[in-house]
Amino acid sequence: MSTIHAPRRRIAGVAAAVLAVTAAGVVTATAQQRTADAAEPAACDGVLFDDFAYDSSSDPDIAARGWTVRTNAGGPGVPGAAWPASNVSFPTVDGSQGLQLRAATDGTGGGTSHAELFHQQKFFEGTYAARVKFADEPVSGTDGDHLVETFFTITPLDAPMDPNYGEIDFEYLPNGGWGETGPIFYQTTWKTYQEEPWIADNIHTSQRESFDGWHDLVFTVADGHVKYYVDGQLFADHSGKYYPETPMSINFNLWFIDTAAHVGSGTSVYHQQVDYVLHTAGEVLSPAEVNALVAGYRADGTEHTDTVGTGGGECPTNPPTDPPTDPTDPPTDPTDPPGEADCDDSPNWAFASSYTEGQTVVHERSANGDPSGPKSGDGPHLWRANWWTQGSEPGWTPQWTDLGSC
Repeated sequence: MSTIHAPRRRIAGVAAAVLAVTAAGVVTATAQQRTADAAEPAACDGVLFDDFAYDSSSDPDIAARGWTVRTNAGGPGVPGAAWPASNVSFPTVDGSQGLQLRAATDGTGGGTSHAELFHQQKFFEGTYAARVKFADEPVSGTDGDHLVETFFTITPLDAPMDPNYGEIDFEYLPNGGWGETGPIFYQTTWKTYQEEPWIADNIHTSQRESFDGWHDLVFTVADGHVKYYVDGQLFADHSGKYYPETPMSINFNLWFIDTAAHVGSGTSVYHQQVDYVLHTAGEVLSPAEVNALVAGYRADGTEHTDTVGTGGGECPTNPPTDPPTDPTDPPTDPTDPPGEADCDDSPNWAFASSYTEGQTVVHERSANGDPSGPKSGDGPHLWRANWWTQGSEPGWTPQWTDLGSC
């Protein structure tokens, strides 16, 4: 690895990059305009830039720089799946070294593995950016699995419907899932949620089209708004109660929603690549300014810098005053946990059938998220569709609300 330069080198590199990009007619904002448009600096003001120039998942610099390679079992995704460190690597892809996540499945929980790399919980307002390569097809094996390719921030959920929870997601599903049958790209901002019974309090925007290949992903958190940009274009603007209130960690993971869509008994392997990640605390940058800043670091030979504070509560914990209070299409208010339900007039759930919002079905969820596998032993329950869905099993996906046992 080359020498890591001190943060003081940021100014010279960025200035050179901005001049170069401006000459090409891409950046028109001046440094003074950027300062005027920026959010108030957070208490942990600083910048994180990482070019992912690591030797392997066991490189000691990873932990020294605040990253964690996940190895513990658990959600999200297929029950029983592993999260091995070997699924995180740093190869050269398309001429540039970066982060690579690997996920594989043979259609069983024991034969499924996911990948995740995450940073410390110390990031709040400002700009977040990453260049990510999404994949529509596996590198080997049959296609069609319900896969989630991501770049997101998150605050841990300390209790069901935890009011201090926060999450900001880019999630790409190349083969659908969660009731979708084709590629869909979500931008989702969370207030909170509950696992059992499933209650989701979030707002999302989506595009039902392929995003195969490299994309510049940017979201900004400032002035009561979370704004999502893809390849320089504004895709979503979420506000109101969904605005985060606590410091978050930066995360990348690759995982399977379920094994229901796996074809055959062979193993399918998928990859997601990340070229770099950037966060500027308390400073709102346009996508063009992000590109200029990254170019400046690279021109300066900087592979990593982190001047963001320690987090864990050191950042502001209150949103800006008077944020918008009327978000578009807020979810319905959570209901009490289900009791005993009347199931006589509802059909049995069928994988191939489609259901619209409000329709009810009877189903005993599977033990491992595989509808063709063993049952959970919970007995039949009545489920209500939250929106259009097909192929998403009640009890394992947020498309369904549990109305109680039959």
